[in-house]
Amino acid sequence: METTIITVQTTINKPLSAVWDCWTKPEHIVKWNFASDDWHCPAATNDFRVGGKFSYTMAARDESFSFDFSGTFVQIADKEHIEILLDDNRNVWLDFSESGNETTVVEKFEAENENTPELQQTGWQMILNNFKKHAESL
Repeated sequence: METTIITVQTTINKPLSAVWDCWTKPEHIVKWNFASDDWHCPAATNDFRVGGKFSYTMAARDESFSFDFSGTFVQIADKEHIEILLDDNRNVWLDFSESGNETTVVEKFEAENENTPELQQTGWQMILNNFKKHAESL
């Protein structure tokens, strides 16, 4: 069975160093890692090193549902690239590039089989849009 790769991206009006910090530090992750305002990320741990683990709790604000989004860092090129193996054995690749005072983030991931690729792309793009909003607010 062929694996579907989904791509989402955004360009943030901030320099790369600020964007990188927002992506990798738990105190920032809890402020952007959710797709809509009726969700939030009440907890995030991030052992940001090759072989290190991360876990981000994603929860409905009404407390009706929550889950942990977690995995292991496989490759890190400082302020350029992150490769992740999720706990469900899917891969995620992130690339960061800077042009002037803007940083582009391109995120590619292997689709899961529970939701349509279109729904997954929409959800991940909404999270990335929240990331942009948070990073630009600093």
